Amino acid sequence: MTPRSKLVQNYVNGQFVRGPREFPEINPADGSVIAQVSEADEPLVNQAVESARRALTGDWSKLTVPARAAVLHKIADGIEARFNDFVEAEVADTGKPISLASKIDIPRGAANFRIFADLVKAAGLEAFRTEISDSVSALNYSVRKPLGVVGIITPWNLPLLLLTWKAAPALACGNCVVVKPSEETPASATLLAEVMQSAGVPVGVFNVVHGFGAGSAGEFLTSHSDVDAVTFTGESKTGSAIMRAVAPTVKPISFELGGKNAAMVFADCDFDDTVTGLADAVFLNTGQVCLCAERVYVERGIFDRFVSALKQKAENLVLGWPSDSKTTTGPLISKEHRAKVLSYYELAKKEGAAVVTGGGTPKFGDARDNGFYIQPTIFTGLPESARCVKEEIFGPVCHLAPFDTEEEAIAKANDTKYGLAASVWTANLKRGHRVAEKLRVGITWVNCWFLRDLRTPFGGAGLSGIGREGGMHSLNFYSELNNICVKL
Repeated sequence: MTPRSKLVQNYVNGQFVRGPREFPEINPADGSVIAQVSEADEPLVNQAVESARRALTGDWSKLTVPARAAVLHKIADGIEARFNDFVEAEVADTGKPISLASKIDIPRGAANFRIFADLVKAAGLEAFRTEISDSVSALNYSVRKPLGVVGIITPWNLPLLLLTWKAAPALACGNCVVVKPSEETPASATLLAEVMQSAGVPVGVFNVVHGFGAGSAGEFLTSHSDVDAVTFTGESKTGSAIMRAVAPTVKPISFELGGKNAAMVFADCDFDDTVTGLADAVFLNTGQVCLCAERVYVERGIFDRFVSALKQKAENLVLGWPSDSKTTTGPLISKEHRAKVLSYYELAKKEGAAVVTGGGTPKFGDARDNGFYIQPTIFTGLPESARCVKEEIFGPVCHLAPFDTEEEAIAKANDTKYGLAASVWTANLKRGHRVAEKLRVGITWVNCWFLRDLRTPFGGAGLSGIGREGGMHSLNFYSELNNICVKL
């Protein structure tokens, strides 16, 4: 693998540039500093937006849809050509196991560009012949135009995957973008800028600014008057702050925010498949996936057996070095995030939870003790009103509770201010369909989890977000649809 750069720079107007300040990038596995990151100040963010604005009327705007799609395919090829570099960057930044980054994050990053490149070429638009009278009619048809300059703000849990999930359709629709990746995980966006450059993406079409939120690059970008739309994945509180920032200029927004996702396990489920599926749903990426299940409701007849089986799955997870192919579970992203998750572990105990397994931090006797590892944890015994049942924790943890009737399970699953995802586990597919339709969420899985068709709508309700992305939903968000009416 190519050695990591010791300085992660911004990418503005086709050049890698330094800002006036730098901050350290920390390896979550051992707490070491692996790079310095150049923070973009307000003038540099302004330059990035201005560069994107100029590019809108430059070579990028003159490309046909097939030509733009061809560029996106070159970007996908570039990601695959530098596969090992991207894996190294993702693993070092996030601490996730190499097996996860190499099988999900990087392949999906390349796939996002291919999928939206092909979709934009095939996408059609509406046309209507309007009959006004016997002698007068009109033709109404739509054309797709870019929104303009799109601000893209991405989180730290799936840095490349979620960046490309937004950048690919934005570019496919002819927009220019300014990306602000999480300050915790800056490397993938910078590597992607190198790929963009090599793929021949015109100057100014893709820009990257590093920094933080309030008083830094995030605020400067979202409040900029020349940014035409903002798309964001992350915490609900940050989404609220961005909404306030864009309100004066009424920008289009697309938010995928937090979740307190429920799973419902019925007694007739395929027991072994369900335990395996929910072990992934709770513990994948150390629980740092917005779609993870933190509330698991199990029909009372199999409750004790299920608790025991999931406990065994949790205790069989391998907490190791991210670069070890045997590792299943890496550290949390940061010292601060581990402190937050541990505070919920302690709160759960104070609220009366029984600790089935975990509840603390592991000890290794090596440099990993300086990292941000945490024990996979299962609680039972909390009332539905407990904070640990209501608030998103975003770690490798779940609360298991029994239910007696289908109606009770649905009521408990829906008793939340969030509404991102849920899963239903049952051999009765009529019940699976019935329950899924009654859940107030953006996506419901039946007898599976994390299975995605990228053409389908993705997003949440309530505190889990605004809008839908995926397939045509993405293309329509990143486009200005212009209706043209011609009297015939």
